[in-house]
Amino acid sequence: MSTYAYLGPKGTFTEAALKKITSSNDRLMPYANVTAALDAVRLGKAHFALVPIENSVEGVVARTLDELATGEPLVIVGEVTLPVSFALMIKGDEKEILRIATHPHAEAQCRNYVATNYPDAELISTASTAAAAEAIARGEFDAAIAAPVAAAHYGLRVIADNIGDNIGAITRFILVSKPGSIPKSTGWDRTSLAVFIGIDHAGALLDILTEFAKRDVNLTFIQSRPTGLELGHYHFIIDAEGHVADTSVKEAVESLRAICEDIRFLGSYPREKIGK
Repeated sequence: MSTYAYLGPKGTFTEAALKKITSSNDRLMPYANVTAALDAVRLGKAHFALVPIENSVEGVVARTLDELATGEPLVIVGEVTLPVSFALMIKGDEKEILRIATHPHAEAQCRNYVATNYPDAELISTASTAAAAEAIARGEFDAAIAAPVAAAHYGLRVIADNIGDNIGAITRFILVSKPGSIPKSTGWDRTSLAVFIGIDHAGALLDILTEFAKRDVNLTFIQSRPTGLELGHYHFIIDAEGHVADTSVKEAVESLRAICEDIRFLGSYPREKIGK
């Protein structure tokens, strides 16, 4: 039996993704935010944590990226993808909706629906879509945008389903643990790195990309983030196709150490095939 921390409360998309890879014997522990879920692993309260990292519509989850790059080291050991759809839900009988609670990523994916149907409503940000549903169950707001499963879990009534602006949206989640053994190469892997370049300079990103390009290593994800030290200090989160044990990936990583201020290895792990 393993213990898994995840972005809660119960009824989140993260919980649904986690149930794709766990069994009834595993213990699932919801946490209020990404930091708390990852800290559960750091503190030894959980063996693994599953947190969202990017969505096909809204993009990256900044807190996840920053925690991986600058927090106490953790490594990615797997990933899960999940199609996401959203529903508008209320408690009890339908009434005028003036305040709608949801997570910012969900709000961004339902903007057209809200603007068309509830142009005067105030959008309230919550830590997760399930937290919004939970708040509605307590009577704090008028409605919530969340996963349909959250309505069943919190005893709410769905008044509109599939309200997302982009049908077919997918969220990618990462499974992290404390640093240790690296999953073996499967031939369909991803290697993640946090690359620190020091003071920004012309061509800094090109220098990094060149090391991968000349070895025919495809990059699937590149995101710049400020280090928080001072203006002009940035690092890049990079996902490369392949395993760190592969010669081309290994050589690219080693070459980066000569041109970068620092590199944090974030893991080599099996990629999930979309539509699997």
